[in-house]
Amino acid sequence: MNRRRHKKLSRRLVDAALVGDLAGVRAALRAGAPAETTDTAGTTPLYLAAVNGAADIVRVLLAAGASPDTESGIGSEGTPLCGAACWGHSEAVRALLEHGADPNLREDHGTGLTPLDWASKGPYPETVDLLVTAGARPSR
Repeated sequence: MNRRRHKKLSRRLVDAALVGDLAGVRAALRAGAPAETTDTAGTTPLYLAAVNGAADIVRVLLAAGASPDTESGIGSEGTPLCGAACWGHSEAVRALLEHGADPNLREDHGTGLTPLDWASKGPYPETVDLLVTAGARPSR
């Protein structure tokens, strides 16, 4: 695939993930968009889906080859699991863990918070329980 087409398909995939458009995500993947892609700011479609709690899109992207532990952005975002845990999106957390996301992976290239740190900051006992069951340990 040429560079221009790759960029266009990647943009379509990221845009569809951002707005929660499951059909758009599927169409972009069918057209050849790589599941493991980013926008110009380094944001992955998986991160966008996870932080927005779109578990159905999270599952589709993971099945298409997106890595559950790829960090998104340049210091201002994080891992998909941290993003989902931060907002208590239990179904997205569950999907990421089922696909091998590391429950103890710190964001910010290993120097930031863990998914459990984020979930513990909010009123998200179900998300905390999912992470602890998956082996998450407190970072402090």
